[in-house]
Amino acid sequence: MKLPPLSLYIHIPWCVQKCPYCDFNSHALKQPLAEQAYVHALLDDLTCDLPLAAGRPLQSIFIGGGTPSLFSPEAIAELLTGVAQRLSFADDIEITMEANPGTVEAGRFRGFAAAGVNRISIGVQSFAPHQLQKLGRIHDPAQAIAAAHQAAQASLRSFNLDLMHGLPDQTLEQALDDLRQAIALNPPHLSWYQLTIEPNTAFGARPPVLPEDDLLWEIQEQGHQLLLAAGYQQYEISAYAKPGYQCQHNLNYWRFGDYLGIGCGAHGKVTTHDGHIRRTVKLKHTKGYLDPARTYLDQLWDVSAEELPFEFFMNRLRLFEAVPIADFSRLTGLSPQVLHLPLQQACAKGLLQSDDTYWHVTPLGHRYLNQLLTLFLEA
Repeated sequence: MKLPPLSLYIHIPWCVQKCPYCDFNSHALKQPLAEQAYVHALLDDLTCDLPLAAGRPLQSIFIGGGTPSLFSPEAIAELLTGVAQRLSFADDIEITMEANPGTVEAGRFRGFAAAGVNRISIGVQSFAPHQLQKLGRIHDPAQAIAAAHQAAQASLRSFNLDLMHGLPDQTLEQALDDLRQAIALNPPHLSWYQLTIEPNTAFGARPPVLPEDDLLWEIQEQGHQLLLAAGYQQYEISAYAKPGYQCQHNLNYWRFGDYLGIGCGAHGKVTTHDGHIRRTVKLKHTKGYLDPARTYLDQLWDVSAEELPFEFFMNRLRLFEAVPIADFSRLTGLSPQVLHLPLQQACAKGLLQSDDTYWHVTPLGHRYLNQLLTLFLEA
């Protein structure tokens, strides 16, 4: 069988401090950064995963965290050079790195570009000083603006601004003001998403007061119109881009492509030649991950046929594009006939429309996406 496109996710777990809303595998830096040792471990980890690549070139790389921009441009260059020695790169490969808008890290953007990074994602979250303080961010609005300007001047292919809405006690006008300031910086890509309270976070233990549902809906609707008027297109639940600037790495995720995951706690998803879909999880804690006596792999399992419909749609329905029916069989090995009942229910509820070639999520389906997805749990 023809295997899906392949991407690579690289996780760097350290931050200056842990944000109270963050449920990612990240840790406040309390000792000197183990930069060199970690780069070497990442490359060893990748070497172990090479059989899963099955000779495919990388279409995209995403370096996430944590705060990857704590690493020096020299370390990122060594890392990307090592990856290129192990796997071939597509001619138009997209290489994204997450960055903190702090002054020191933003000043490194040109160095990261010289190292091979061609897209930077900047975690702004808000331009309101009091909200940044509540969110545990270490930068101020001026640093966020300066970082965006530096990204625009750093010979990158693109850059993204991460922005939250639905923040503690946030009003409609405050949320829209944040969005207007982000749009004024003219990023080719804008991730605009609602703050959610996750378990095992500081906000999960002590939840702040968030806006009511009616206000959240109004923020979403008016913000969406602002973005459309500024020339952005919504292509995913929380992602907007100027034409031609969609994040290729995330598109591969949502289209149920394959990806290797290296680094502490990194997840991977790969398809084998015999049609199995395999999930991998790496050791979560840095001490174990950096111990040469241990294996990097923590978990490995094949997704069951019963779970595949939900796995496929959980990813695919995030996108604002029609779903080719043929993709379901091509990427899962299952017949669309297994979806007869949930598709019938989704169409009857007005959440989905179907023709001979495509499935289309309706505006109602996007609004009640979780309800739509639960139908495929029973397929």
